[in-house]
Amino acid sequence: MARIDRRGLPLSTTSDLAAERYREGVDLLLSAWPGAAEALEAAVGADPDFALAHAARARLHAIRAEPAEARARIATAADLVARRGTERERSHVEVLSLAIGGQPAKALERAIVHLDDWPRDVLVLSLPLGAFGLFAFSGMADHDQARVDLCERHARHFAEDDWWFLTYRGWSHAENGAIAHGRALTQRGFELRRENANAAHALSHALHEAGAGQEAEALIAGWLPSYDRSGPLHGHIAWHSALAALERDDPERALAIYAENVQPSVSAGMPVNVVSDTASFLWRLQAYGHEVPAGLWQAAVAYAAPAFPKPGFAFADAHMAILEAAAGDREAVARRAAALTQLAEAGSLGAGPVAPAICRAALAFADADYAGCARILEPVAREVVRIGGSGAQREMLEDMLLIALLRSGGAMKARALLDRRLHRRPSPRDTRWLGRLGA
Repeated sequence: MARIDRRGLPLSTTSDLAAERYREGVDLLLSAWPGAAEALEAAVGADPDFALAHAARARLHAIRAEPAEARARIATAADLVARRGTERERSHVEVLSLAIGGQPAKALERAIVHLDDWPRDVLVLSLPLGAFGLFAFSGMADHDQARVDLCERHARHFAEDDWWFLTYRGWSHAENGAIAHGRALTQRGFELRRENANAAHALSHALHEAGAGQEAEALIAGWLPSYDRSGPLHGHIAWHSALAALERDDPERALAIYAENVQPSVSAGMPVNVVSDTASFLWRLQAYGHEVPAGLWQAAVAYAAPAFPKPGFAFADAHMAILEAAAGDREAVARRAAALTQLAEAGSLGAGPVAPAICRAALAFADADYAGCARILEPVAREVVRIGGSGAQREMLEDMLLIALLRSGGAMKARALLDRRLHRRPSPRDTRWLGRLGA
């Protein structure tokens, strides 16, 4: 297995050690596990002309929100692969270059073509998948189905014990509504490689969609101590456990998890995760009727402001607007909504007009204008999926509409929404809310 990757694709390197370290580094990268950077640097050290090792390192820089480093490394990879690389490797680097260079639509288009020829090229296959992948952030309303279709198109090319493919195939199905099937696939992937944060994460999502919150809490409590706090998904996986505690009406436990693992001062996660996790947890805590301890909103705002200073990333913008509204910065929310409206009208915002609508709804909710919030969110409720992320993350916006209806006299609409949600998955929180409506 000297100069091939983990799935049998040839590698243009003269060094067996470089190939070995590359395989190890890609496994760790795909597992969101600490050590990937060191393994890939070792691959480059063993063969400085190994283009794919530079490309994988660039991908890791991009995941860690280090754009300058990512661009520099992918440029090196492009130069090297032009001089010494196969057709597959040149296409591989081109797709990564487009994604890292801020051309996601072209990257997605090229990735689909590339995968028709080399479906087992998993670094390229990973790009369209996941909650923050090219499909999710494409602005497509059917990106959940698109991920399933892509996985099923290429499933025959993967072994039945391929832990990475099982994880992402299962996650795609669970997010798209085939929860039992998705959970079974994801569970198998997790069992095959437990040192895989992406599998623990995907299984947490599947359990959420199944309404198995307490199972998710038990899974995370048993697994998270084995995952170093420097791991990029440590705080986010803990966030899932905090949400499950909130759902069963245990705010003390939820706050303890947040304080220990999620808040900006303790999380080593990607900025998009830290901002979305903090904003959505604190918003839920307050909206569900619990007190947010002093200083938590301010700390979240202080972290987020430099992380996403410019509008244009709809998923981040939704959470930035929630933080700005909670801080009472009406002008900041208004500026963000206006900028997003301009981008949508110019056709340069994939999520379209739903993004500025979410900003305006968040401000109305913070101002206790619940009728106004409901008027804004109701017409775009089916379009919220276009901002990307996962179902668990977007559920906050459905909660916003539901609570706005409950507080503005829209009991019949609220009941209908609760009925739909409870038919989709069990929820002790929704059951409590429905009981209050009945009373």
